[in-house]
Amino acid sequence: MATQAQVNVETQQNRLKTSSTFFLNRDELAEFHTRGFLGPYDLMPADEMKALWKRLRLELFDRTKAVYPDAQPGTGIYDYDRHLDNSILADIVCRPEIVHRMVSILGPDVLCWRSEFFPKYPGDEGTDWHQVDTFGGADGIPHIQWPNGSDFGGAMTAWIAFTDATEEMSCMQFMPGTQRTMYFDESKGMHYDPKKANRKEINGVLRGFFGYDWRELQKDPDWTPDESQAVSMPCRAGQFLIFPTTLMHASTPHAGKTKEMRLGVAARYVPTSVVLYGNMKETNIVRELGGTYSLDQYGAVLVSGRNEYTHNRIRAHTTRGVEFVNSNPR
Repeated sequence: MATQAQVNVETQQNRLKTSSTFFLNRDELAEFHTRGFLGPYDLMPADEMKALWKRLRLELFDRTKAVYPDAQPGTGIYDYDRHLDNSILADIVCRPEIVHRMVSILGPDVLCWRSEFFPKYPGDEGTDWHQVDTFGGADGIPHIQWPNGSDFGGAMTAWIAFTDATEEMSCMQFMPGTQRTMYFDESKGMHYDPKKANRKEINGVLRGFFGYDWRELQKDPDWTPDESQAVSMPCRAGQFLIFPTTLMHASTPHAGKTKEMRLGVAARYVPTSVVLYGNMKETNIVRELGGTYSLDQYGAVLVSGRNEYTHNRIRAHTTRGVEFVNSNPR
């Protein structure tokens, strides 16, 4: 009898054999380089995603194989990198609908280096305007380093809607064309205070950043984001958006007009040349979001092409033995 891991791999392999390709065309690439974001694209039908979310919610309670087993509830790191132990998320971060589009931007050899959950409950604040380049804003220590820089820096994100994300239910917002000008300096580090959450109005809008104030990182303390540029991007369950983390982005508050939560999952992608957690190799410990986590079980996932470098740890299987599928082998 086939194991669940074998079934998952066979399902993904069959999908690759029968699916179309999803590489970006010339017009889409031009739009991406001008505006800085694309989508929403369809990953799966809404009813399929909603059914998947019901199953996933139950599975996530089992943290026996999570790569950060000591992470405490209430800290952001509690929801980091569950694709490394959960087969549903392992499948999603490798899906060709996402990976092919990432390849069009990043080149043929691509890693998924992180995944994160972003739940918004009724009445929750929106996420404040921010840009992310090194992912070291919490403690000032870079988590990712491009060897020779890039056109936009940061990482590419696939923001995946597991539930409907309307303007009244915390949809994403972008400021087009801001991906090449950094208004923040992550080397400054920030102060963590979970009591800040859901407490601060900015220009009449309830906004924050998970216990941090991202505006502590501003290069110019007198600068303010030009919210007249904001473009809201509603998504239905089963759709996703693509953008670099250096693009100015935020989310609207959850207005609380429904009891349903909004859940987005961000999968982060970089070329294999990018160095991950290079500054943590001596201690193997990362500190952020009110906690710490060890990289002992961490590994990036090769979702496309080949890895010809030795500077990153790679995981070929989840902690439960499910093989990660390369959606664009060469």
